[in-house]
Order: sequence, then structure tokens, then C-alpha cells
Amino acid sequence: MGVALTGCTDGGASGKPSATQLLDDANAAMSDLKSVTIETATKVTGGEDRSSHLVTDLKATCAYRTETASGARLDQIRIDGSDYIRPNRTHMEESGRKVAGKDEQRLWVKELSSESQPGDELSDCTHEFTSFGEATKGESSEIDGVPAVLLKVPDKENKGEFGFHVATEGKPYILKVVYNDATFDNTTSFSAFDEPLDVRPPDKGDVIDMSGVG
Repeated sequence: MGVALTGCTDGGASGKPSATQLLDDANAAMSDLKSVTIETATKVTGGEDRSSHLVTDLKATCAYRTETASGARLDQIRIDGSDYIRPNRTHMEESGRKVAGKDEQRLWVKELSSESQPGDELSDCTHEFTSFGEATKGESSEIDGVPAVLLKVPDKENKGEFGFHVATEGKPYILKVVYNDATFDNTTSFSAFDEPLDVRPPDKGDVIDMSGVG
């Protein structure tokens, strides 16, 4: 959910940072992270709801899963310049591929990360932490027990609104972003800030190596 930030102060006599400055500080704190877990849930009017789970170093190593309301799921591990990709049976069937037998598909396909193309449903392990427009303060709350302030940014182009829930204790991490417009209802949650990353390739016996093909 990436966008560019404008404005810094609200001109208040109290000297307290403006909502836009708070959001700027939050984006800076998020950009300094070495690892994070990102979960999304998207409801689409007239479309298919989906969710995702990403554990990442925000550079080139991550474990990713995307899942739709139909049960189609795609797992990905990106590490050491390779992608390990495992679609489940429903995903393969919906993609028009035949699946032998009746058991769940368990094998991973290994490909070079450099061969990844936009639109192939894979993560590049990165996430941009920027926002556009002028923010305003909303109500204080708690996200998973952490005190937070809501910073609201309008999306005038799509007649929607972003709601950034920013921690007010400790580092000003973004804990949750909620976006709503006439079509989308999206929630992105952030956790496990700078925790050790445990991403490993699958067992070799479960891998079909296609990285040297083509």
C-alpha cells in the first residue's frame, strides 16, 4: 500500500507534532526495519476475497502465502536468489492445470527469482512505507494491547480513506492500516518487528528444480 507524503506541521501553538509528521515518523521507523510480518485481508465487492501472510527481511528473503475465498492457495519461499513455489490443488485447477490423483499437491517448484514476472502472484519480499496527502488525527485505541493513534488520510481519487494505526509507546511502528472505498475493504497488519527471520528452503526431496530450464 504505497503512496508519497506531503506536509509536516499543523501550526499548533502546543508544539505537538502534526498528524502528518507522526505518519512521516512512522514511515521512517518502518523503513528502518530489518524484518517484519505483514498480514492482509481484502474484501472485494463483486470480486473474490483474499488474504496473505508475509514474513520478510524487506529485501530478498521471505516466506509468503496468498489464499482466496475459494480455497486456492499459493506458497512461496524466496531465499538465496531462488523461488520455491507450491500451489495447492485448487489453485492449480483454477489455473487450468491438471492434477493427477486425489491427494493434495505437496511438491515445490524451484525457479530463479530473477525469472519472476509482475502479475505472477509472487512476492518480491519488499514493502514500501510511504503515504500521500494530509493526515488528520482520529481516536486513540489499542492494537493487540499496544496503545495507538489513528491517522486518517483521504484517497480523493477513489473516494476512499486510509486509516493508519501508529504505536504511541516505544518506536512509532505502524501496527495496522485499514483502507476502504466503494469496492475494497482492506486491512494490513504488521507485527514481529525486527524479530529473527526463520526462512528456510524446503527439503530437497520435496523440490522439483526448474531453475536451469528454459
